[in-house]
Amino acid sequence: MNTITKLIVPLILCLSITFVKAQDTLQSQKVDYKIEYLQESIKQVTSEEKALLKQEVEDINKQLDAGSITQEKADALKQQAAEKRALNIENRIAIIENKIALLERNEEIDFNDEESLKYVFKIGKNEDSDAYDRGVVYFGEEEDYKLKPRKYDRRTTSDLVFAIGFNNAVIEGESLNDSPYKLGGSGFVELGWAWKTRVFKNTNALRVKYGMSFQWNKLDIKDDKYLYENDEGIITLQEFPYQVRKSKFRTTNLVFPVHFEFGPSKKIEKEDYFRYSTYHKFKFGIGGYAGFNIGSLQKVKYKLDGNREKDKYKSYNTNNIVYGLSAYAGFGNVGIYAKYDLNPIFKDQAIDQNNISLGLRFDLD
Repeated sequence: MNTITKLIVPLILCLSITFVKAQDTLQSQKVDYKIEYLQESIKQVTSEEKALLKQEVEDINKQLDAGSITQEKADALKQQAAEKRALNIENRIAIIENKIALLERNEEIDFNDEESLKYVFKIGKNEDSDAYDRGVVYFGEEEDYKLKPRKYDRRTTSDLVFAIGFNNAVIEGESLNDSPYKLGGSGFVELGWAWKTRVFKNTNALRVKYGMSFQWNKLDIKDDKYLYENDEGIITLQEFPYQVRKSKFRTTNLVFPVHFEFGPSKKIEKEDYFRYSTYHKFKFGIGGYAGFNIGSLQKVKYKLDGNREKDKYKSYNTNNIVYGLSAYAGFGNVGIYAKYDLNPIFKDQAIDQNNISLGLRFDLD
């Protein structure tokens, strides 16, 4: 027992000393790494502030060209901006040098304290730089996020587009009341991203809205029927041989919509920027879309000998190219949305049928 104790005690002491040394080495490496990072950041301060000054001068020149300020006012603003950026360089470098001196004097440092490097990831409006700029995506140091200058005139913005509603098919020689597809069970969903650009320099009465969307169009088939494709690729509706619980057909499209958007807007003017806001304003858009069919699927759920079964049918003879007309009208971010495919759903079908949709559209700008 004494022999084991004599062996264990030195071993524990050895491990303890090794652990303490490892901690000291690791802490020293952390401090050295942060000092190196701060030294590198000193080099970036001047270039960052110069880039920000250049943007501010460009914005001032735009105001001068637009006639909103005089040459004397422009020169004064440029001088003020240059002085501010020079002070920023001096102060930011002093802060960094003080941090380096603090690290060099102290062997321990808490990397979770307030002096640690802070990074932010923001999606949405930049409250500190521009209350009317939306769609900002930023990743970097928090203090630099707040230093981003406002752009004097932002003619293009972007937003998320989401639409949902009823879907059906316009069939040659038949009304929607006689449609073989259920009005309630058939629907569509659209999800995409859109950019909006003001057409004219001095008015926001006309905008062009363009982007990319995924469209899912679903048809719920009535009366125990399903879509059947024969050997020649011709599509027809036929009776399913068993009792159908549900029979649904869905297409997935990737499209690129373009709309001309009309409607009033409020002009917001500040000393160093201006914006047009359509918040709580009526808007109307008309245009179209074109793209590709990237998938089709039919699901048939039925009963066979008292058991529930499900069959899936893929790769229908659908048109690979899709195109159509669309329009929306609404107030603020919500509106009524309609779209109509000019291309038939299938390449070969006994009777031409074109997809039509009506629902709600949400432009989250």
